[in-house]
Amino acid sequence: MTGQPVQGSGNPAAASCAVEQSQIGAVSVVAVSGTVDMLTAPQLESALSPSAVGTAQAVVVDLSAVDFLASAGMGVLVAAHADLAPAVKLVIVADSPTTSRPLKLVGIADLIELFATRDEALAAVTA
Repeated sequence: MTGQPVQGSGNPAAASCAVEQSQIGAVSVVAVSGTVDMLTAPQLESALSPSAVGTAQAVVVDLSAVDFLASAGMGVLVAAHADLAPAVKLVIVADSPTTSRPLKLVGIADLIELFATRDEALAAVTA
């Protein structure tokens, strides 16, 4: 597993969000921590772009370390789901009310499957 930080917008306010990409076999794992709002969502968007995901067969977005998920971040997730190749499965790790509750309330959980742990998500996409 190799980790690689993703560069943000260059905006100093964007420092409250960290996005790290790693590859586990054919799965791209995007681990996010901190606040995902309109200032920091471009970091997540960069990590989920088709060029960043490359030839991965699945993408796991791990939001377990996110302390605030704004609508801008949720919009990035929906856009990534639409933009990735149909053969690429996108799943989300969201185990806290901070992340899982808004994703369920706005219906994103009906579009993109949610898991409580990264291990569960990896097992689901590699099965």
